[in-house]
Amino acid sequence: MFGGDTLDRQIVRETEDARAKPARPPIVVLEGVSKAYGAAVALARLDLTIYAGEFFTFLGPSGSGKTTTLRLIAGFERPDTGRILLDGADVAALPPFARAVNTVFQDYALFPHLSLIENVAYGLRARKMPKRQAHAQAQAALEQVRLADFGARKPAQLSGGQRQRVALARAMVNQPRVLLLDEPLGALDLKLRHQMQAELKRLQHESGITFIYVTHDQDEALAMSDRIAVFSQGRIEQVGTAFDMYERPTSAFVADFVGSSNLIGAQRNVLLRPEKILLLAPDAQPPAGYDAQPAQLREATYLGAVTRYQVVLADGSALAVMEANTIPVGERLRLVPGETVLAAWPRVAAAKLQSINNPGEVS
Repeated sequence: MFGGDTLDRQIVRETEDARAKPARPPIVVLEGVSKAYGAAVALARLDLTIYAGEFFTFLGPSGSGKTTTLRLIAGFERPDTGRILLDGADVAALPPFARAVNTVFQDYALFPHLSLIENVAYGLRARKMPKRQAHAQAQAALEQVRLADFGARKPAQLSGGQRQRVALARAMVNQPRVLLLDEPLGALDLKLRHQMQAELKRLQHESGITFIYVTHDQDEALAMSDRIAVFSQGRIEQVGTAFDMYERPTSAFVADFVGSSNLIGAQRNVLLRPEKILLLAPDAQPPAGYDAQPAQLREATYLGAVTRYQVVLADGSALAVMEANTIPVGERLRLVPGETVLAAWPRVAAAKLQSINNPGEVS
């Protein structure tokens, strides 16, 4: 059993490592890119390579530099220093219309007086494409986003999710080399956002277009991305797959920002995710390969699929614990705040961070 588990972990790691190094040519390369607004430094000598056909996400808190980076690639801003390469050519000085990129915004930016087919065909008509040909391509784009029968409607007749799909169709009909998406799902409710995440991933896979996606939502980034760049204070903390960000963060900032985390050890440089911890009866024998310490249960919050606990170890360290409610109710250990429990975790689950930063700092 243990051999099979080791093999499974090796396969996962090799798969994730392969995804982390795509065997495709670079399509967007940033070299030493900096941007400041007066005394405020938005980006500090950024270096980044994005490969053709990737779904690549910029993830970070507000003001971290992710949207500024997207605007620089789009051409809405000019860098103070550095080069922006698109298919090997420096486009840093080119206006947006001269770059093979399109941008989708959160507010959709549809023309309210035009039908959907006219909205989607607008860019093609602006390039002097004959109306019949432009409408044929626009219709194909609407079919791609599953709105084939909606061409005659106006934007006001659509739901938020449908309007966002029209905005996607309008951007994709121009066949850009790169599609830039600036928090496009931020105005949608949670259920619709989840549906649109699946739609976006499907569209990206079917079209083969490189998607560069900006979000501050960690779950969204983990669910959709081939690779992620985590931004903090104008710099990139880490680039890697969702697996890398969650299981192998290189700094305390990434560990804290991507999912819930416990930082333990004398230097708080060991990451322990809440779902890796077991809560046992105080006299229980922990499983082989586990470390265990007595703890006092402080809080228990039932959340449906999971229960969230907070426990405090003898040294005063507080641990967040997340337990899936998979065991039938009558068979669960009944835990009451104030009682003593045994907190246990597998030694392999405690990952030592490669660099030690406090949340909010940059390396």
